[in-house]
Amino acid sequence: MLVVSQFGRRSARYANGNWPAHIATSGLVFSAADGSVESHVNVTRQVLVPVLRAVNMMVPALGKDGMPRKTASGKPMLVGKYGWHSLRPFYASWCINRKVDGGLELPAKMVQQRMGHTSIAITMDVYGHLFPRGDDEAELAAAERALLA
Repeated sequence: MLVVSQFGRRSARYANGNWPAHIATSGLVFSAADGSVESHVNVTRQVLVPVLRAVNMMVPALGKDGMPRKTASGKPMLVGKYGWHSLRPFYASWCINRKVDGGLELPAKMVQQRMGHTSIAITMDVYGHLFPRGDDEAELAAAERALLA
């Protein structure tokens, strides 16, 4: 939830619809000042890394030898623990997780719609293992007793 709130804080300044002109006219969420597509490197540096730093999700950058890399001043170089491609499965798991565990506990059909899957089968194939199962221990024990009786 902390990551979500950090992203929300960064976008809160535009919540009233007062988007900068280059965003309002281009329709792009991450656009350069001239309205063109912002580069991946710049968006990562200016948006993702500050958010990850704010929620303490930075890890040491490793060199080819597997040892932590250092800056010129001798401090360890840090990189984001997660990248852009981690956000989609993170969001899906947050939608699926139980409310008591900090999730939204949405049914599979709603997760399908939010993820943009064309069928429920895709959602269940990719994320089915995340949906809470009912505890079937008692049912299995009863079946075992009936079988062995």
